[in-house]
Amino acid sequence: MALKMVKGSIDRMFDKNLQDLVRGIRNHKEDEAKYISQCIDEIKQELKQDNIAVKANAVCKLTYLQMLGYDISWAAFNIIEVMSASKFTFKRIGYLAASQCFHEGTDVIMLTTNQIRKDLSSPSQYDTGVALTGLSCFVTPDLARDLANDIMTLMSHTKPYIRKKAVLIMYKVFLKYPESLRPAFPRLKEKLEDPDPGVQSAAVNVICELARRNPKNYLSLAPLFFKLMTSSTNNWVLIKIIKLFGALTPLEPRLGKKLIEPLTNLIHSTSAMSLLYECVNTVIAVLISLSSGMPNHSASIQLCVQKLRILIEDSDQNLKYLGLLAMSKILRTHPKSVQAHKDLVLQCLDDKDESIRLRALDLLYGMVSKKNLMEIVKKLMTHVDKAEGTTYRDELLTKIIDICSQSNYQHITNFEWYISILVELTRLEGTRHGHLIAAQMLDVAIRVKAIRRFAVAQMSALLDSAHLVASSPQRSGICEVLYAAAWICGEFSEHLQEPQQTLEAMLRPKVTTLPGHIQAVYVQNVVKLYAAILQQKEQAADVSAAQEVTQLLVERLPQFVQSADLEVQERASCILQLVKHVQKLQAKDVPVAEEVSALFAGELNPVAPKAQKKVPVPEGLDLDAWINEPLSDSESEDEKPKAMFQDEEQRHTKPRAPEADEQELARRREARRQEQANNPFYIKSSPSPQKRYQDAPGVEHIPVVQIDLSVPLKVPGMPLSDQYVKLEEERRHRQRLEKDKRKKKKRERERRGTRRHSSLHTESDEDIAPAQRVDIVTEEMPENALPSDEDDKDPNDPYRALDIDLDKPLADSEKLPVQKHRNAETSKSPEKEDVPLVEKKSKKPKKKEKKHKEKEREKKKKVEKGEDLDFWLSTTPPAATPAPEELEVNTTVTVLKAGQEEPRGEEQDADEDREQDLEKKPSKHKKKKHKKDKEERPKDKRKSKKKVPPTDEEAAEPVENGTLDEEPLPPMSSYTLLAENSYIKMTYDVQGSLQKDSQVTVSVVLENQSDSFLKSMELNVLDSLNARLARPEGSSVHDGVPVPFQLPPGISNEAQFVFTIQSIVMAQKLKGTLSFIAKNDEGSTHEKLDFKLHFTCTSYLVTTPCYSDAFAKLLESGDLNMSSIKVDGISMSFHNLLAKICFHHRFSVVERVDSCASMYSRSIQGHHVCLLVKKGEKSVSVDGKCSDPTLLSNLLEEMKETLATC
Repeated sequence: MALKMVKGSIDRMFDKNLQDLVRGIRNHKEDEAKYISQCIDEIKQELKQDNIAVKANAVCKLTYLQMLGYDISWAAFNIIEVMSASKFTFKRIGYLAASQCFHEGTDVIMLTTNQIRKDLSSPSQYDTGVALTGLSCFVTPDLARDLANDIMTLMSHTKPYIRKKAVLIMYKVFLKYPESLRPAFPRLKEKLEDPDPGVQSAAVNVICELARRNPKNYLSLAPLFFKLMTSSTNNWVLIKIIKLFGALTPLEPRLGKKLIEPLTNLIHSTSAMSLLYECVNTVIAVLISLSSGMPNHSASIQLCVQKLRILIEDSDQNLKYLGLLAMSKILRTHPKSVQAHKDLVLQCLDDKDESIRLRALDLLYGMVSKKNLMEIVKKLMTHVDKAEGTTYRDELLTKIIDICSQSNYQHITNFEWYISILVELTRLEGTRHGHLIAAQMLDVAIRVKAIRRFAVAQMSALLDSAHLVASSPQRSGICEVLYAAAWICGEFSEHLQEPQQTLEAMLRPKVTTLPGHIQAVYVQNVVKLYAAILQQKEQAADVSAAQEVTQLLVERLPQFVQSADLEVQERASCILQLVKHVQKLQAKDVPVAEEVSALFAGELNPVAPKAQKKVPVPEGLDLDAWINEPLSDSESEDEKPKAMFQDEEQRHTKPRAPEADEQELARRREARRQEQANNPFYIKSSPSPQKRYQDAPGVEHIPVVQIDLSVPLKVPGMPLSDQYVKLEEERRHRQRLEKDKRKKKKRERERRGTRRHSSLHTESDEDIAPAQRVDIVTEEMPENALPSDEDDKDPNDPYRALDIDLDKPLADSEKLPVQKHRNAETSKSPEKEDVPLVEKKSKKPKKKEKKHKEKEREKKKKVEKGEDLDFWLSTTPPAATPAPEELEVNTTVTVLKAGQEEPRGEEQDADEDREQDLEKKPSKHKKKKHKKDKEERPKDKRKSKKKVPPTDEEAAEPVENGTLDEEPLPPMSSYTLLAENSYIKMTYDVQGSLQKDSQVTVSVVLENQSDSFLKSMELNVLDSLNARLARPEGSSVHDGVPVPFQLPPGISNEAQFVFTIQSIVMAQKLKGTLSFIAKNDEGSTHEKLDFKLHFTCTSYLVTTPCYSDAFAKLLESGDLNMSSIKVDGISMSFHNLLAKICFHHRFSVVERVDSCASMYSRSIQGHHVCLLVKKGEKSVSVDGKCSDPTLLSNLLEEMKETLATC
């Protein structure tokens, strides 16, 4: 045996490890595939050995090859063998390989269930951790179902490392096995208050991801998340919570009123750009949900826009992009706030980064109004000429059209200007969006009747210069506009000034070089023009002119008959025969104009895009029924189907033409070449730069010139859009003067009435009247059209199954399956296992008690979803229920002790544990309370009768860990005024951190109140023996700290300064100076502002959550000194009182019972501060305990000042 082990060790010395494999692949670049195939053969031999180390090495190499793209699914069983190794290093290799190559279709994945369960229950946290990490990559519905209970048990593991991983993997389990969400959610919710910040962050991430898709099910968690948001210092957790509130606010608008204050505080105070961006996004969502319910929301919007302007002005391209993105969200609901920053957005169009230019274009789309449309489009047109690259130019063109056509052309006041813009866009080279311009030309001409005469004149000129539009292969996309021009001139030919000239332009030989679909429109509209000219000539009794027009068509139409496009051929052939027939009738002097015009009588209206979809299904029509009965299975498959039409057999019996031989094919080829050579309209394979279209009749007036395509083409006779801009400005000025005159007359009439405050008139969009009254034709819809049908949700969406009501009581059938050993006794009486040993004596009362508990629990859960949230969100405080103070104190103490003595079962189901714990707590509570009542009876019998009966749980149950779910917090701000003058206003807040011992951060918000530009700002503070300002390296004690920004007029920003404190037991004040340069049109001046920075003892405290059992141990330790205060004349409710103490003095509520609450906080130097706050009718007493008596007395004095204002 020893020899065998030695031999195995020697063999392993010569095996290739991962480094050898990588080195070998690099050395065999020429024959890499061959070398890897040799390595795979060696690996297969290694996997056949019994030594687990050799197998692990082979699997490690396979993992690398899998990353190179090689399939290793054939080694799935060997990977499971390595996963089951007892050594952690081998096990880790197996799980890594499984996480890379296992998926739901892997056959052997079902064999991993027991192995993973074994690793999850391993005493080694690293075995458990690697199992959880690997399982998250290849979890299947079966694995999720079988292992959900094991993972849920690990959420209560003693190690935070395991709890965090277990919480995170539960998200994957929920997606694969949605039935596990309801039983696991209570425990997941508990992790939101886990003492470890990593576990808490993981729970926030999981719940926020679940709530992102189905937010309505998580609305009841709003108070808990609000508490986390106001107490957490982790930016990533805050970002997740703020995103969640953004999804919850539309469902509960009252929530927005509570969020607006803390969110604006965060926007003011945070220096993290990611958090600032999410706060702005959520404020936007809040204000959308509030709509008119929030009267002062304009200040919040202005704050958001100012912060976003700072982002956009930043040199970092990423911040600039995010600023533009958030600005576009504000634009949807508050366009006027964003329109003030139009100059900044237009500057972004000159940015080097194309993505920023495109985002600025999206912003311009929403910033347009009747007032500024022409100005914005004019600037965009200049950018079109300067644009580099066809992609950006095409995007500009699309955006110009979108801006003008949005909301049924509501911003356009002069359609002649818009037509001229479209015609100017036809000069673009290399664009692919000619069809967009054509569609707009058609849409405007059809829907705006008043513009048709002008549009027809422009389109006629465009057809006259069609040789310029379609002269270059680079301009092949823009020739689509000729499609629209031809259609408009044909359909509205009655508006043409010279229809015959337009007809000749449409029949030029050059037209045959256009794409087939454009030629087809030309041919069709030639007939419309012909009909209009015929009618005009016959009314004027000019027979010879009518015959000349007919002769022109007979001569020119054959060129279209020979077109390669079938559509053009068919239309031209039909029309040619029609014209020849008309020519015969004209020879007999028969009037034909009326008959030809009747072909195109009536007006075409636009049809709505979804008209076909909205056609109602006629009665009696079943679209799912078979038209022909399907063949039965009994009929033979070989049987020929019967002919559906009579002539089918004849068609099949037609003889096929014999195939031509080589000589016949050569002869046909030669004949085709001769025909092409003699055909003047055929385009030769070597086209010359100048065509001979000038020899064709009717086009002698068109000069033949060499076109320099580097110069933008200008179509002669076209009005420039700039002329319309000037005309529009003059027209609006005249309208304004007329309106002012009317207002003056009206004021003169109303002079006898009360005086009104005269305000400066700003022209709104409604004041601007259009240049001409237009009749916009709406799209036609079918009769009895069905309403718009919503898009069906994706049936494969995994989040659909997670849309579960989490507040409904958990049924027995919904409990997670638990794997247990088979036992005959257990199967007969499963209830015996669940009964605790202490409570075996009384069985009948237990059943009654269980029923009572279930009813109470159901009531409680219903209240939690509705009433508790309503209490938390309501603006009116609930009616207070008076209770004796002695009862409150006793209840608090007993509950703390009961929490310490709570037993836990080891072999029970997780959910059963939870239920029993819930049942045990009230029973112990009752027993202890009953004992205390007995002790107090001889002292005061009357009082004991008036007390709440012990069976009532709701009255005696305390509120733990700061869940003040009664009424909304009053609006409060932690920032206080530091100093102020005519130039600048300074507000500050002091925050400590438990991670940085003896350090506090002072956040100073600087607001420019003047018209000057403030720069070179520097803050200096005189250090004391106890407090010192942290300065840059190399600075002396007398040097100031530069402020890292400048302040334009009306802008505010925040700077943070760090101070090191020696002793925190006393409050102190430091003198300081802010120096700066104020620059305006007159020049620059040096200014300074003196201030006194006040460090209170409260500013050294950090809000720290504390559990009731830890709080009780702290009080019993005997290491704390005691002091107390009492304040009379208190009228504020107890809930708001606690909220004020928590906010201003940085305490957290440990436990509350009626009008008594225990509170906890911790200093930056580790001092524990415990309070017991009791409220009487008009007074409040505060008993405090702290490890430092001086600190405690100073804190209580500061608290006394705060309570005196209540």
